[in-house]
Amino acid sequence: MWFRRDLRLGDNPALLAAARAGAVLPLFVGDEALWAPSGANRRAWLAGCLAELDEATGGHLLLRRGAPAQVVAAVAREISAGAVYAAADFGPYGRSRDEAVGAALAEASVDFVRVGSPYAVAPGAVTKPDGDPYRVFTPYFRAWRAHGWETPRPSPRAIRWAEGVAGERLGGVEPPAGVALPPPGERAGLRRWAAFRDEALAGYVERRDRPDLHGTSRLSPYLKFGCVHPRTVLAGLGDTPAEERWRAELCWREFYADVLWHHPASARRSLQPVMAAMRVDRDEERFAAWAEGRTGYPVVDAGMRQLRAEGWMHNRVRMIVASFLVKDLHLDWTLGARHFMAHLVDGDLSSNSHGWQWVAGTGTDAAPYFRVFNPVTQGRRFDPDGTYVRRWVPELAAIAGADVHEPWTIPALPLGVEPYPAPIVDHVRERDEALSRYRALRGG
Repeated sequence: MWFRRDLRLGDNPALLAAARAGAVLPLFVGDEALWAPSGANRRAWLAGCLAELDEATGGHLLLRRGAPAQVVAAVAREISAGAVYAAADFGPYGRSRDEAVGAALAEASVDFVRVGSPYAVAPGAVTKPDGDPYRVFTPYFRAWRAHGWETPRPSPRAIRWAEGVAGERLGGVEPPAGVALPPPGERAGLRRWAAFRDEALAGYVERRDRPDLHGTSRLSPYLKFGCVHPRTVLAGLGDTPAEERWRAELCWREFYADVLWHHPASARRSLQPVMAAMRVDRDEERFAAWAEGRTGYPVVDAGMRQLRAEGWMHNRVRMIVASFLVKDLHLDWTLGARHFMAHLVDGDLSSNSHGWQWVAGTGTDAAPYFRVFNPVTQGRRFDPDGTYVRRWVPELAAIAGADVHEPWTIPALPLGVEPYPAPIVDHVRERDEALSRYRALRGG
């Protein structure tokens, strides 16, 4: 059983199929092509997930490093395996990697059996009536909902694990000093889902955009690595407005995976070719100010500091900071996407790239470029008392209420509070500039 993005024993169709076939050797391959660009947070969290999986298998998880086509075939020959089981991978790299692995296994007369996927509805399974892929979310969601998904598979009662195969260890897997990552693994993911379902789901519609409240599930890392399958949580949902809203948010992840499956180049290039000609600036100092959380706009700075401290950021704040980079600083969206992938513990290629493109106006949304987030207005609306900002920007902790979002307007700061750095750009002016560049691109 070759584990990839399904680091769990429960609700795992590929593992169940392998167990029915005979003794199972659980294998994880340390693939440098994925390991190197993952970033310290994601590497550390993955190592924790693997440690928990190893414990769940009774210490039988085999870790080998190297190119998967060589490693998987070598292990299969070493134990005289009849087949290698895995969940299908739909990403651009995963598809090409699996073709190479399948060819290597075929040379060794070993079957490569792919069962299930990391998604409730596999990419490519839902299309328009004419067979074309969807590029707009709402009709995709209706079709995805109508398509439906299988019920969760039972946890294996007993698995006969293969013995006596030497493995390796992961090195360099500690998160950066001061970074607090969520607890890894299947058990933690199921606890997280249960807590959200029981304590916060009912208020999801009202609270989901509030970074100052505990209104979101924070399941994204567990879904990314398959510690929890989306099918598992979908099975626990009813039809209240809150549950339907959260179901739609789960679908965004699957929609973007579907878009990437049909358009693999969109991982790093604009889905709309005309938008690739948008004039962008190159300003390392402004990018550094954004990345380090010192733009002078408190909600932007709070979000970027949360990213550095937790390897995670609230989704509403992700949109705010992305809009600021693209439309206030006029920098290329791919710079922000790469920065996110370097720090996010839930960094997922399709969701990250297409989330950035949604903000940048280069992706699936029909006419989104006119959507320019005002960081002050967004902060006042979604962090109305300033609680989120004060948590991540302690320099402003003494400023009460929503005034924290515009410290430069306060005539007399509280005693002992140093003036907060002035905004590095004027939002109104830069919004006009962004729209001017868009009109020039469109010939308007």
